[in-house]
Amino acid sequence: MAKKKEPAAKPFYSVLVLAFVCSALVAGAAVGLRPRQEENRQLDQKKNILRAAGLYDTNKPVNTLFSVIETRIVDLDTGEFIPQNELPPDSYNQLKAAFSSTLGRPLDQEADIAGIRRIEKYSLVYLVKENNTTTQIILPVRGKGLWSTMYAYVSLDADLTTIRGISFYEHGETPGLGGEIENSKWQAGWQGKKIYSPEQTLALQVVKGKAPTSGEEAQYQVDGLSGATMTADGVNDLMHFWFGDHGFKSFLEKLKTKGGNNV
Repeated sequence: MAKKKEPAAKPFYSVLVLAFVCSALVAGAAVGLRPRQEENRQLDQKKNILRAAGLYDTNKPVNTLFSVIETRIVDLDTGEFIPQNELPPDSYNQLKAAFSSTLGRPLDQEADIAGIRRIEKYSLVYLVKENNTTTQIILPVRGKGLWSTMYAYVSLDADLTTIRGISFYEHGETPGLGGEIENSKWQAGWQGKKIYSPEQTLALQVVKGKAPTSGEEAQYQVDGLSGATMTADGVNDLMHFWFGDHGFKSFLEKLKTKGGNNV
């Protein structure tokens, strides 16, 4: 007696069911892991803020170290703090805000020296507190390099012009060239450099080659990146943008009038 043939569509349906089951498992895993991924993202963010401030210690829990840092939101136009009950810092996504029709705006080509296209109305800022006194202010900055958008935190001393530290933590620059912005030795060269002159003009510069080690200009100049001129130019431009009129300048000026360590 001849064997009964299986329907030709049966293998197709089997593959379809298998694909559906696999898709459901992957989707379920992604949803289930999302809280842990977000937790890890926040932990990594805190590490980089602590690195910029020179407070990171691998022997101590990150959240314990971060307990001396107060997170606030500032209006970039007015330079004023936003009350935390109006816009809680822990629920504010700064990058998403930049592309929002209500919380962000486009930048014209002349103003957009950092190459970010849009800017948010409000920015997160981080205050390092010691005995209720602000000793450092850490500011998030970003801008276009050769291949990518570079993200960093810059920590300022209580004088609001001297750099305590800088931490570049995300970029897509060429490894060994522009990627040297993550090199701890290069980042250490920013410590003690000043952003503004005594006349409050923006004086900081990333130079080509080595910065001078003596003379009046030395306090405003940072080493360039060998073989990565466009990345170094991008770093220079993003610093000038974020510490200029469209960035944190009005905020820092407001703090100076109030006394920077009293916020």
